[in-house]
Amino acid sequence: MIYLFLGTGFEEVEAIATIDVLRRAEVELTTVSVMNTLSVEGAHGVCVEADKMFDEVDFSNAEMLILPGGMPGTLNLGEHVGLTTLLREHNKKGRWIAAICAAPSILGKMHILRNQQAVCYPGFEDQLEEAFVSKDRVMVSGNIVTSRGPGCTIEFALQLAIILKGESVAKAVAEGMLVK
Repeated sequence: MIYLFLGTGFEEVEAIATIDVLRRAEVELTTVSVMNTLSVEGAHGVCVEADKMFDEVDFSNAEMLILPGGMPGTLNLGEHVGLTTLLREHNKKGRWIAAICAAPSILGKMHILRNQQAVCYPGFEDQLEEAFVSKDRVMVSGNIVTSRGPGCTIEFALQLAIILKGESVAKAVAEGMLVK
């Protein structure tokens, strides 16, 4: 199972487009609210109804954890003790973690990016502690996938589709969406 986490102030494009692309690739994905309600408002006023509340989910079957960016969404994700504990455990097992925009800063502060290549939204590079910071649009390093921001979301999501479903499925999704 794949889990995408939503905190108030998430970047709508990064969350919704990633959900859309992965579901087109027939990835089983559950959205999870880290707030006290299933309805979570994005950074630009778009409200999304999460599938589950954090405390309702058994993450033992988690194959990938996805963190959209946005402000203050990134801060809300990074302050959620249950999520940060889950990220540490997931990383120790070498399972996939994906973060886009400002969200890689959460991984940096937790030292999950130690000796990994990573990218983030411009201005957050100093928070990618112990990482080798790149300017690529999407970066895969070990079990970590990072990306720079809203304009990179389709590439980010297609990279996740490649990891989860293979190159041919990702290519078919991209062609169906008229992505170059």
